Amino acid sequence: MSDDPALADRDLRILLPDPLRLGEGPLWDAARGRFCFVDIEGRRIHEMAVDGGDHRSWAAPDRPTALGLTRSGRLIVSLAHGIAFFDRDTGVFTPFVAVDTGAVTTRLNDGKVGPDGAFWVGSIDERSPRGPVAALYRITGDGRVEPKIDGLAVSNGLAWSADGRTMFHTDTRGPWIDRWRFDPASGAIDQRTRIATLDDTVGRPDGGACDVEGCYWSAGVSAGRLNRFDRDGHLLSSWRLPVAAPTMPCFGGSTMERLLVTSLAHDLTPERLASGPASGRPIALDAGVAGVGAFLFAD
Repeated sequence: MSDDPALADRDLRILLPDPLRLGEGPLWDAARGRFCFVDIEGRRIHEMAVDGGDHRSWAAPDRPTALGLTRSGRLIVSLAHGIAFFDRDTGVFTPFVAVDTGAVTTRLNDGKVGPDGAFWVGSIDERSPRGPVAALYRITGDGRVEPKIDGLAVSNGLAWSADGRTMFHTDTRGPWIDRWRFDPASGAIDQRTRIATLDDTVGRPDGGACDVEGCYWSAGVSAGRLNRFDRDGHLLSSWRLPVAAPTMPCFGGSTMERLLVTSLAHDLTPERLASGPASGRPIALDAGVAGVGAFLFAD
């Protein structure tokens, strides 16, 4: 494992002048050449060019937690307790399906479209301390909501390999990373393997992304780090970022080698904010390897 301090060599840039409260869910829309992401607590959806230009944002009807691309060109958006479609050209939200997250203390959290064309989204227990009452759900184009994994505290870290046959998933409060065998035709998952159990040295695992070499990139939310693991959970590289609490990386750009990393600023202590002066602002850097692009929801 290498601790790489040379982020300047990776053309690191801070992309917004003002911090978001809880930046999350970055997504690369190759057709439009835009990064999209959300501010959960700010209740807004954002998009910008790869260099941070042409920034636009829209108010959401509830806390938006994750995004996906659809075959129709709309975004699919998870809100606190349901799924909607959003048209960036008209600014119109269209409700799709409600999701019963069970306990009243839970809401939806990290989500992505999978290789099966379904939207996968997990939930989070918002109590302190968090309990194992959250779950991971699979939502299909006909509006079916299928629970897939239960007993979670903070479902996070969804990402798929380039061939669509491996799914990574984390519980930030586990704090662990699991690898699953994935069937891109049916969305079936099996052969669950715990590949890493982490601590605050490299950070509890928040959002994740896969590169074309089969490695898994994870936001170490409690340590201000971006970590790269091989498929068996060996830590290959760890970079200290200028944000105290990174939440998710996403590959994009013309060569798919540009990383956008979101982060949070709300509820951080003054000491943590001082350790990450760019906290809450999306940052971009060169990964040195291409990432896996977004899959499309079958709407």
